[in-house]
Amino acid sequence: MKRIAIPKPKLDVRDLELVLALAGAGSTVGAAERLNLTQSAVSRGLIVAEDKIGTRLFHRYARGLAPTAAGERLINGAGAVLAQLIELEARVKAPVLEPTRIRLVCECYTAYRWLPSALMRLRQDMQGLDVTLALEHTGSPVSALRNGDVDVALLTTAEVRTPLLERPLFSDEIVFVMSKTHPLAARRTIEREDLTRYPLISSNQTPAPEVRWFRAQVFGRTKPKLDFLRLPLTEAIVDAARAGLGIAILSEWIAGPYLEGGSLAVRRLFGRPLRRPWRIAFRRDVSDTAMRLAAALEHAAPRAYSASAHMRVA
Repeated sequence: MKRIAIPKPKLDVRDLELVLALAGAGSTVGAAERLNLTQSAVSRGLIVAEDKIGTRLFHRYARGLAPTAAGERLINGAGAVLAQLIELEARVKAPVLEPTRIRLVCECYTAYRWLPSALMRLRQDMQGLDVTLALEHTGSPVSALRNGDVDVALLTTAEVRTPLLERPLFSDEIVFVMSKTHPLAARRTIEREDLTRYPLISSNQTPAPEVRWFRAQVFGRTKPKLDFLRLPLTEAIVDAARAGLGIAILSEWIAGPYLEGGSLAVRRLFGRPLRRPWRIAFRRDVSDTAMRLAAALEHAAPRAYSASAHMRVA
């Protein structure tokens, strides 16, 4: 096996400490007091360090020392190097703890479009947490939580009852996507009556509580007859809208990537955002861990339309 030569630094920790002490004190006398050495030992140490690196680090004056340009560069980096070494030693000495494993489920499949990458980005904030996505319980997240099959659930509309706990997280916007040639694309906003005149295109995996939430938010207590075209894939939903078959109902998280081509228009409902609140639900025995996860996720959800040129808002 070929041996790999690892370069070795010429300066050691004591050299860096000596250079920093000289820079702080401005003289060999002051540095000697800081390092609890004799003045002659400090002077010799400086000469040795300069010999190691092959350049002068300090100008010698009658009233003290001043760093050269090379010395300034060494001084600026020496503190960070020593701090990293101290941090490394602390991590090495720290006890190895088993990570806390959390099984997480989302009520709405749209979250799975951004959640895995968000969890990867948040690893630094969630040290000690090992989060596993339990997709098989997406259809009944609250039951899975109650039965102990999952530890945490991200919910939109499902009802949570004691002894389960919950707290609000964030919200996403439900928007209406259609072909640029659709009659409603010329409007600045959509009236709720418009949604009764054209087919509505949505996912066939949308949970029943979310459908009820949508009807209540848009139509209140009235229950108009709606014509739904339900498709299994997001691409199919978007293509159907692009073909003029109806109005797609999508989360802002989902719609964003499909709007760049210019063939689609996105509109809000009668000039105001239709925001869907998300909550985190959990059992009392995992409260501390769930709150840590909630704090990490609180600002992790993507935002597609807050200032998007794709939106024409009155």
